[in-house]
Amino acid sequence: MKQALKSCLEAMKNAENYQAWADAAKEYDRLSGNDEWKEDDASPLYDYKMIRLRYNELRTAREREDVNQLVFYINEGLHGNLGRIANPALYGQCCFGTKQLVTEYLQEVCDSLEWICNTEFEDFPFVKKIEFFERTAAAFGQSGLMLSGGAALGMFHLGVLKAMYDEHLLPSVISGSSAGSIMAAVLGTHTDEELDEIFDPEYLYVEAFRTVGWRGTLKGQGVLDPAQLELCLERNVKDLTFEEAFERTGRRINITVSPADPHQESRLLNAMTSPHVLVRKASLASCAIPYVYPPVMLWAKNIDGEKCPYIPSRQWVDGSIKNDLPALRLARLYGVNHTIVSQTNPHVVPFISRKRREKNAVGYLLDMVASNARYNAGQVLEFITDKISNQQLALLLDKTHSIVNQSYRGDINIVPPRNPGNVFKIIANAKPSDVA
Repeated sequence: MKQALKSCLEAMKNAENYQAWADAAKEYDRLSGNDEWKEDDASPLYDYKMIRLRYNELRTAREREDVNQLVFYINEGLHGNLGRIANPALYGQCCFGTKQLVTEYLQEVCDSLEWICNTEFEDFPFVKKIEFFERTAAAFGQSGLMLSGGAALGMFHLGVLKAMYDEHLLPSVISGSSAGSIMAAVLGTHTDEELDEIFDPEYLYVEAFRTVGWRGTLKGQGVLDPAQLELCLERNVKDLTFEEAFERTGRRINITVSPADPHQESRLLNAMTSPHVLVRKASLASCAIPYVYPPVMLWAKNIDGEKCPYIPSRQWVDGSIKNDLPALRLARLYGVNHTIVSQTNPHVVPFISRKRREKNAVGYLLDMVASNARYNAGQVLEFITDKISNQQLALLLDKTHSIVNQSYRGDINIVPPRNPGNVFKIIANAKPSDVA
C-alpha cells in the first residue's frame, strides 16, 4: 500500500497536465481512505446540516419548476462562504476535492442558475431575470488573477495561464506587475483563438535582456538595455490601448506602475482608469526596475488616434515596488473578492509554502515574529523618510518601505518550486525548453 501511495504522489509531482494530476490524486484518495471522509457529511469544519438543508431546498424548488421560490432561496443563501464551505481546512484533507456534500451543493447552485437563465417563465419575465443576474453577480463578486513581478522567473506565469485556460478557469480580471505585466499584456491583447499559438513555447520571443556595458552603467543608463525589452514587448504584445485590448478580447487587464518621483502615487492602468494608454508602454514602465532600467514615460492615443506622450512631465518605474498585488483596487473597480496569485518574486517565494499544513504553536509564533519584524521595519523606514531632506534618498526609502510593507499573498497562492539556482536566472533570457 505504501508503495502504491508513493507512486501516486510521484505521478502527481510529474504530471504534465491537469487531467494526469487529477487521476493520480483521485487514486491516492481512494487508496488512502480519503474517499470515506468525503462521503461523510459530518465535520466540525463546516455547518453540514445547513448545507444539506440548502441543497434540498434548491433542488426541490428546481424540480417543481418554482422559479420564484428558487430565486428567493438563491438570494437568501448565495454567499461565498455560506456555512464555512470556503474553510481552507476543508480542502487540505484530501489530494482531490473535498466533502461530497459541498461538491453537490455547489453543483446544484450552478444547475439552478443555468436553469433560470435558459428557461422562459410567464411569471418571471426577461427584465426580472436580467435584474436578478446583475444583482447576484454584484453580490457574489468574482475572482481575479494577479501575476507578480520576478524578472525572468515570471515565465512561470505562462504555465499558470495555460493550465487555467485549458481548464476554462481563467478569470476575466487579470493584473500584472513588472514581469507579470508582460504576461498580462500578452494575454490581454490576444483573442481566445490566438492563445493556442501564444502558449506554444516556440512562438514567444523571450530575448528580453541585454546589458548596456559598463560605460552605459557608469553614465547612469541602467544595467540592462530598455530597447531590447521594448523589442520583446513589440514581438509579443499587440500595439493596442487598454480600451482597444478590452474591446478585442473582453479581458480586463490591469498593469501597475510606480512613480519615479516623490510627488506621485502608484497607478493601476486599465481600460477604466486609463483607456487610451498603450499597453506596451505600460508594461515597459512596469518592468523598469530602478537602476536596472531607466524610468519610462507612458504613451497614449489622442482623439485622432495618433500616439502622444501621456502625462509627459511624469515618469514611471517597476510596478511591483509599490503595488505588486493590487487586490484592493481590483475589489473597488471590478468587485473582485477572491484572488488567485501567481507569485515569482525571489524575495517572497521562499516564505510561501507550496503545501497547506496545520499550524502548531511554533508556526503561529514564527508568523507573529515575522509580522512584528515587518511592522517595526516599516515604522523605522517611515520615520527616517519623514526626517531626511534629500529627496532622492527619501524616494529610495519610500520604495523600500513599500516593498517591506505590502502583502504578497492572495486567497490561492501558486508558487514555483524552491530552487536556490533561480537567483542566477533572474536576468537571464529564457530558452524554449524553459518555457515548455
